[in-house]
Amino acid sequence: MAKRIAQSSVNWAALAERVPPEQKASLAAFKVKSDNYLRRVLANPPEPPKINWSLYKQTVPVAGMVDNFQKQYEALKIPYPADTLTAQVEAQWNEIKKAIDAFIKDSNANIASYQKQIEETKALLPYDQMTMEDFRDAHPDLALDPINRPTFWPHTPDEQLGYVDPDAPPPQAH
Repeated sequence: MAKRIAQSSVNWAALAERVPPEQKASLAAFKVKSDNYLRRVLANPPEPPKINWSLYKQTVPVAGMVDNFQKQYEALKIPYPADTLTAQVEAQWNEIKKAIDAFIKDSNANIASYQKQIEETKALLPYDQMTMEDFRDAHPDLALDPINRPTFWPHTPDEQLGYVDPDAPPPQAH
């Protein structure tokens, strides 16, 4: 005989925390259906009722009829569905677990990189205390370099020679 379900194994509170607000009504409807099903299952006895076959053998005049019914009743086995999907679910979970572990590893690497950047930024002089030379040392790509990269005032990219507006449509060939 299969194991009898005594209560729902679903943690509805934990599931409700993960459901988006627009799907709460669907979850509530599903919970009601699940609870109704469980209630109907628990309303029936776990074992089929016992029949007093000797009483029927004394009462029914047709010979062999009760014996035939008794044999058929005792041979009746309600099939419990075989578990054929657990292996597939476990395989899917293993794949998902690998993806989760890879994501965690990548996230931890990103966190370490960002922590390093934070420490580097904290180690800098405050900008209000920096000289132009300090700024050049801290940010060589942003600092003005009149020798190697001369620029025109106001030193913005769109005021420099050879500037092409990235938002402008490409020139039309005539």
